[in-house]
Amino acid sequence: METETILFTDGACSGNPGPGGWAFILRHIPTGKELERSGGERETTNNRMELQAVVEGLSALKRSTSVRIVSDSAYVLNGLSSWIKSWKANGWRRKVNGRWAEVKNLDLWQKLDELVANHNVEFSKIKGHSGHPENERCDELAVEEWQKFKG
Repeated sequence: METETILFTDGACSGNPGPGGWAFILRHIPTGKELERSGGERETTNNRMELQAVVEGLSALKRSTSVRIVSDSAYVLNGLSSWIKSWKANGWRRKVNGRWAEVKNLDLWQKLDELVANHNVEFSKIKGHSGHPENERCDELAVEEWQKFKG
């Protein structure tokens, strides 16, 4: 199936934890229409904001589609393309120093798992802060969101 939609995402945090923001750009290739959204939280982590951006972007899709997720987050892309399979098989746990521990950010990973199941998804990793126009725009929006909590 040919890619119909591209989802560009980014998250940002001032401190880790600290105030954070997320943003996405959703582009429907056949029509060229775009949707841009962002939001933030007073106290969060960068990884949570990276995940939240993908959750929000996929949640904005109105029907099942072929979507390419474009992100600079190795955490998100590795999690979705690889780690999540073993986490689910192990009851949403992972090995830490030889012991089982709950997957961090479990609520967001489970929501992503649900959302991804509705679509034909592929992943593209890009280098952050490298001049990629949509990634730069998402970063700008995410930073604006966390800055709302400073002051």
